Amino acid sequence: MRPKTFKSSLQQISLVLLTFLSAPLYFSRLLSAEKWCLSISVHCLSIYRFILSCICLYICLLLTSAIVSRRCSDLEVSFGVMDGDQWDTTVEEVDNHLPSSSSSQGAYELNDVGEDEWQMVAKKGNQFVISDQPFYVNGFNTYWLMVFAADQSTRGKVTEVFQQASSVGLTVCRTWAFNDGQWKALQKSPGVYDEDVFKALDFVVSEAKKYKIRLILSLTNNWDAYGGKAQYVKWGKATGLNLTSDDDFFSHPTLRSYYKAHVKAVLNRVNTLTNITYKDDPTIFAWELMNEPRCTSDPSGDKLQSWITDMAVYVKSMDAKHLVEIGLEGFYGPSAPDRAQFNPNSYATQVGTDFIRNHQVLGVDFASVHIYADSWISQTISDSHIQFIESWMGAHIEDAERYLGMPVVFAEFGVSSKDPGYNSSFRDTMISTVYKTLLNSTKRGGSGAGSLLWQIFPDGTDYMDDGYAIVLSKSPSTSNIISLHSTRVAIFNSMCSWKCKWGCKKKNPLEAFFHHDDL
Repeated sequence: MRPKTFKSSLQQISLVLLTFLSAPLYFSRLLSAEKWCLSISVHCLSIYRFILSCICLYICLLLTSAIVSRRCSDLEVSFGVMDGDQWDTTVEEVDNHLPSSSSSQGAYELNDVGEDEWQMVAKKGNQFVISDQPFYVNGFNTYWLMVFAADQSTRGKVTEVFQQASSVGLTVCRTWAFNDGQWKALQKSPGVYDEDVFKALDFVVSEAKKYKIRLILSLTNNWDAYGGKAQYVKWGKATGLNLTSDDDFFSHPTLRSYYKAHVKAVLNRVNTLTNITYKDDPTIFAWELMNEPRCTSDPSGDKLQSWITDMAVYVKSMDAKHLVEIGLEGFYGPSAPDRAQFNPNSYATQVGTDFIRNHQVLGVDFASVHIYADSWISQTISDSHIQFIESWMGAHIEDAERYLGMPVVFAEFGVSSKDPGYNSSFRDTMISTVYKTLLNSTKRGGSGAGSLLWQIFPDGTDYMDDGYAIVLSKSPSTSNIISLHSTRVAIFNSMCSWKCKWGCKKKNPLEAFFHHDDL
């Protein structure tokens, strides 16, 4: 319940204080009139002082709660996201709630943290926390950072992308911690590493920390790019193993051992720039088992389920500090036939993945989902894409709450500029839809824990653009949307406290001060 007015509250408080301050003087005079009552008077005054101290503490807490409630209520009205879906707030309106030195492009300062606050991200219920304070995943993908860092002529692009991302308030980056057997390979053959490329990964981790950006490091690929499971199968065949499919990666014990050796090498790597072992570094937000795993040779999902079960436990056995996620696209499988209606097409049920079942594995900390309406439904841009995004996200947030009890991160989402009918306005609408859906979940303490754009590119990397690249300097409207979202997240986190406002039933102000729902 919100306080009626500060004036009426102060009048009531003044009356109570006046009564309790006057009463002890009156009674002490009565009692001290008789000598035998003097000792009683002293004791009574001591007790009275204790009671008065408790009352004063109560009043202070009441006032503090009222102030916090009022500040949060102001934000609630200004942003229009607490009780409705009005999202017409401008960056300038949000800026009114920032310190005078801040600006709409200064989200990085709002998100800046000191060395003593650079702690591991953990999971608490269906939300992320750092030192018991809420943490929202607001980030991007740039998969090629290690390869660019391995070449002195392109290393500067790594710094550029971190600088540009932090300037619009992004705080998490997902990138590859693998390059198997190809150009600039990290792992040249099973268990054999190029130290220069490993040093390049060291640079990526070190540089991310400078800009207060945390990393989700993916450990291999379902696809051929950068090697992935196909390269592991090639290595196996070269030793004489009888392998008939790239999906043998998931089941053959030798290939599993190759993958585990890579996990061990990365997790135990001591960064040559920071002297911190990767498995002890808070800069790393989470380990991802594989980018978009699929096992089409086994639509039942049993083969992939076995691999996930084995690898999640293995990673946790080596590193219990960091979070672990699978890297799934989010397709529903045989274990939840009633949820298949949310899949983008019938083929999605046949790729060997199973969103709910896969994420119930011991050792998996949060769910991952990707969003590509233009790849899964139709390349031609239409309103049906936005409708699919809302339905797809809503279903996974609901399932993460109901069946999994964990956060869900939409770890890739984007739209290709090469699609028929594409325009930047549609991309902005798509991004705004994702952000709105997530904040509406977060405000009620739901499982929607964040998102990662696919993908941010710095200037001068257009030759690598597959259609999904966002170059912030060339996309002012998109950049403003990202900045506004980052500012909203920062304000809610620092001024309103999600734990107080979004997780609190608020039966009355004082109760709200003491009691909060668990995150």
